Amino acid sequence: MTLGATITPEGIRFAVWSSSARRLWVSLFDETGARETDRLELRPEGEGVHALFVSGLGEGTRYGFRADGDYAPEHGLWFDPNKLLTDPYAVEIDRPYQYHWRLAAKRSEGADTSPLMPKTVARAAPQPLPGKPPLFQPGGLIYELNVRSFTKLHPDVPAAQRGTIAALAHPAVVDHLKRLGVCAVELMPVTASIDERHLPPLGLSNAWGYNPVTFMALDPRLAPGGLRELCGTVAVLREAGIGTILDLVFNHTGESDRLGPTLSLRGLDALAYYRHLPDGRLANDTGTGNTVACDHPVAREMVLDTLRHFALYAGVDGFRFDLAPVLGRVDGAFDPDAPLLKAIVDDPLLADRVLIAEPWDIGPNGYQLGNFRPPYREWNDRYRDDVRRFWRGDAGVIGALATRLAGSSDLFGGAGRPTSRTVNFIAAHDGMTLADIVAYERKHNDANGEHNRDGHNDNLSWNNGAEGETDDAAIGKARFDDQCALLATLFASRGIIMLTAGDEFRRTQKGNNNAYAQDNAITWLDWAGRDRALEQYTSSLATLRRAFPALADIRFLTGEPADGSEIPDVAWLTETGAPLGEADWNDAGRHRLVMLLGDAEGSRLAVLINGDRRQCVFSLPARAGFEWRPAIDAQQVDLERPLPGRSVNFMIESRITEARMRKGS
Repeated sequence: MTLGATITPEGIRFAVWSSSARRLWVSLFDETGARETDRLELRPEGEGVHALFVSGLGEGTRYGFRADGDYAPEHGLWFDPNKLLTDPYAVEIDRPYQYHWRLAAKRSEGADTSPLMPKTVARAAPQPLPGKPPLFQPGGLIYELNVRSFTKLHPDVPAAQRGTIAALAHPAVVDHLKRLGVCAVELMPVTASIDERHLPPLGLSNAWGYNPVTFMALDPRLAPGGLRELCGTVAVLREAGIGTILDLVFNHTGESDRLGPTLSLRGLDALAYYRHLPDGRLANDTGTGNTVACDHPVAREMVLDTLRHFALYAGVDGFRFDLAPVLGRVDGAFDPDAPLLKAIVDDPLLADRVLIAEPWDIGPNGYQLGNFRPPYREWNDRYRDDVRRFWRGDAGVIGALATRLAGSSDLFGGAGRPTSRTVNFIAAHDGMTLADIVAYERKHNDANGEHNRDGHNDNLSWNNGAEGETDDAAIGKARFDDQCALLATLFASRGIIMLTAGDEFRRTQKGNNNAYAQDNAITWLDWAGRDRALEQYTSSLATLRRAFPALADIRFLTGEPADGSEIPDVAWLTETGAPLGEADWNDAGRHRLVMLLGDAEGSRLAVLINGDRRQCVFSLPARAGFEWRPAIDAQQVDLERPLPGRSVNFMIESRITEARMRKGS
């Protein structure tokens, strides 16, 4: 069934689905969206579809829907013809959403909400883009960014363009991404969202966008040029060798709980679009007040149509699914073979896209890390936590660190699979920044207006001797070293790796680990004050990862010979160069490790990890005719001298040339 506004040379066909509304209308508005010019009743066409063809209308027509039926919120019914409703298939709206209490008023109290609501803008479907395979390499670097905060303060981007999707196509931005070796940008939600009702009274607004109303329409503040702006930016990035992944929210909408606003799905058919508990209450597997019923055929098709829309008309390379277990819940229980999850993989337009699941929600059995089927990749918070624990100095984590470096086979190696589906990250938008992990032991969320009660309490962070900002040079140096060590660990890990924008140059949120409501300097990237040395080091790590393919391989490290080579793909050694024995693996005090990688060409790369605060002399096994040298030019590594504590160093084994042999003799 075709839903939404379908434009023809003669006019527009409006169609919307509802299984329980008694009457439905399309409201038409003038070109400003301020005055309702007509209200026309839709006609039932069967199977829940209500439609009407209106002649004489064309592209740019502004409209919304209205629905009438029973009003009984305690039973999941919110019909109220005074509520103007956004078309669930809207691809463009004429202004951003703004929360107002009248949007949530009871039917008996409510006046017409059309003055408060954006109007859906009818647009003809653009020409489909030529089919191209995703521009993303397995084991590549994903760069997670918030479109608004990323360029809001960028000095090279024109002021009028800052904070928009178009700004990502600016040459200065593209050059920065290329220097970091970014394979794909992952855009935090860019579809139109609304503030949670508690934010406006606090003078705050949602800066992250994880509170959508419908799924296809882009937020006018982020994409004033609409879908064409996204399409153009995707094309520029692709030309630079960088893919685009959209972070999409299908698990809930901004209509929130029973006290939330009626904006679209709730007013059309809340019983069908949202999950309800047996007693009639809205299910809340998301922590936002509602949960989309992704096991309902109409909701499922709406999600698929959204993905096809962005793949076909914007050319995006993939999708990251927020709270992805919701997409796999059938009758409330997670099923890795749920119809929606399978339909995405089986769809001809979507089958080759990069698919990334955030594998947890807060519903029953909501933690599903490792349980999605291939080809879904998964955010790996076990990687995040084990790496943080090691560098914090926790005891007994050397084995866990090695497992994470090797691709997390304990999570993704079931059924004899040789490759990992992990997306490794140390910091993401949700939580402390990389710089704050080493500068704050506790969260500092006072600016959020919830008396520091929000956000996670267990951040596995440390402050190196002072909480927050300090002028102590020694503490500053220790924090810099820790950031380098964390970044080096990430870039030395098998599987896809993810870096959050700004973590390469010491982005800070002043200890705020839940900055979703901070559309201000707390989340805006400070390009003028960035740490150039850390940024250059990150770039060097990216260069090394590209130059030594064994680092970016997505196959699990096994200790067996690599393809076409006689040397094992990995050897785990002590600092003396001896293989780790059982006693070493179980030594709670061990914080030193050598990961010796071999590749198909017979080359070897040693990753020297000194998690101890004391210096240490490392020894590496020698081969006749070869020598060890620093793999990163910026590192002054001398195996005959102690390497500093809290550091990761890279050594590459090279064949000794005749010239060097003569010089040595």
